[in-house]
Parts: sequence; C-alpha cells; structure tokens
Amino acid sequence: MPADRPEPPADEVEAFRQAIGPIEPHRCDLVEPWRAPRPPLPLQKLADEKQVLRDMVSDHFEPADLETGEHLSYSREGVQDGVLRKLKRGQYSLGAQLDLHGLTWAEARVTVHAFLSLVQRDRVHCVRIVHGKGNRSRHLGPVLKQKLNVYLRLRDDVLAFCSARPDDGGTGALYVLLRSR
Repeated sequence: MPADRPEPPADEVEAFRQAIGPIEPHRCDLVEPWRAPRPPLPLQKLADEKQVLRDMVSDHFEPADLETGEHLSYSREGVQDGVLRKLKRGQYSLGAQLDLHGLTWAEARVTVHAFLSLVQRDRVHCVRIVHGKGNRSRHLGPVLKQKLNVYLRLRDDVLAFCSARPDDGGTGALYVLLRSR
C-alpha cells in the first residue's frame, strides 16, 4: 500500500473477508500475444472489381469495336494533362512489372486483376504491363492489347495508362498509373 493512504481498520478488513467468503488465488502463466487488428475489407472495391470482370466477358461490349491504333493513351477525367505527359515520357518510377506473354485473355485477366490488387496493397503507384505486340495472334491482331485497353478503362483504380517508351517495350507494353489508396 502507498505510504500516503492509511490502512483500513482491522475489523473492517475482517468483515470484508467474511462477506466475500473463502478465496483461491488464480494461477495462470499464459499471456495472450498482442495482435494487430485486421484491416477492414474493401467490400465495395471488391464488388466493383467483380463487376468489371463480369463486364469484360459480357456480350454487351465488344473490345474490337474500340479502335486502338498502335499507341494507347488514356487518362481518367480530372487527371491533368501534365500527368499523362510525364507518364508517356516514362518519368514516373516503376514500382512493379507484369509480363503477359503466352497467356490467353482469360488467364491474363485474372493475372492482371491479382497483380493490380497486390501492387495497390503495397502502395505502388506506377507499373508496367507487358502485353506483347500480338505477333502470334494470327489474323486477330494484338488481342491482349485490345482487351487490356478496355479492361483498364473500366477499373476505378486506374488513373491513366499509355504505351511504353521504346526501350521499355514500346507498343507492346503499357505504363499504368494507379490511384493512391
């Protein structure tokens, strides 16, 4: 007991002990380890991403209807022109890259979805996605390039994308700028 507090009278201590009855000391040497709380689940974002995947395989929109040309360039409404200009020049530091060579669109779609989710979790803002030039797609042209052009436009977390500089893959790759979480 602290020195500044007087000890209670002995008769009150005895009355208290009689009132509570016999006691047993509790012996436990286990201590629960501290765990950080789980981060909240972004339910709306997950629902949006599932909707994007459903839209990509629906019959309502045909990516071939969107003429791509050689160079791709897109920026979401509200993104400044200077941001897209810096992206085209390769002036943003690339935090990660993904190579889709040899994948079908179904495999590539799942891979890109997982890749973008992972890099956003790691707070990466600019990535390179290599889709290839479609040389093995015969008469279909660059299938992955066309599909990516549509898919990335439908994702809310993509602010802008454009064809890479020649030394980074040129028209066979994209720089993608992602929204901060």
